[in-house]
Amino acid sequence: MKQRVQIPLRHFFATPPTPCPYLPDRLERKVVTLLAGEDPDRLHEALSQAGFRRSQDLAYRPACEGCNACVPVRIPVPDFATSRPHRRVLKRHEGMTVRLVPAIATREHFALFRRYLEARHAGGGMADMDFADYRAMIEETPVDSVLAEFRRDDGQLYAICLTDRMRDGFSLVYSFFDPDFAHLSPGTFIILWHVSAAQERQFGYVYLGYWIAESRKMAYKAKFRPLERLGPDGWRPFDTPTPARAAA
Repeated sequence: MKQRVQIPLRHFFATPPTPCPYLPDRLERKVVTLLAGEDPDRLHEALSQAGFRRSQDLAYRPACEGCNACVPVRIPVPDFATSRPHRRVLKRHEGMTVRLVPAIATREHFALFRRYLEARHAGGGMADMDFADYRAMIEETPVDSVLAEFRRDDGQLYAICLTDRMRDGFSLVYSFFDPDFAHLSPGTFIILWHVSAAQERQFGYVYLGYWIAESRKMAYKAKFRPLERLGPDGWRPFDTPTPARAAA
């Protein structure tokens, strides 16, 4: 049965075309709306189930002309089982301390954020962000947001993930980590920790944002199975073929 998501009546706006940050020679456009009103958490949850993502107080979804490469994906938590490669990642992170802290920007977190950008995304659109920009990214949220703070057994800050908590699960907004430990697969560990935390809370899903087959930055998300993708017929198992559209 096709899933229907009820979204309260909103004003939606389209952004002007800009260069796509993931695929070369393509232009990106988004449909955006303000997360405001009497119950922004409920609105955020409805939009997340419809494939939207959050950035500060806005919810957005790609609406690129002639391109549908960005596919919303989520992990169905009750059905998830760690694979052998995932167990190796968990083994490498034994002794890691993780706690959920308020979504408040700190200088310690920002220093790690800058090191991460310089090592991994030096030419990206976030490369020039200063502390004020970082604070806005972390703190300007109208919904239930926290930071998952990861520290090594010696207390050294290892990674941060800005996470939104919803009634049906976690939505991972943005994560960064110590580039000196990239060989340990910290990005994978961050996701695995959220899946485990979601299982403890009996949540249904961990929302991972967009999977893009042609982008190495985003293609890794397909390694988490089972995985669901959002298409014209609603959320379906990742490997389910997309239904063909009837000819006009």
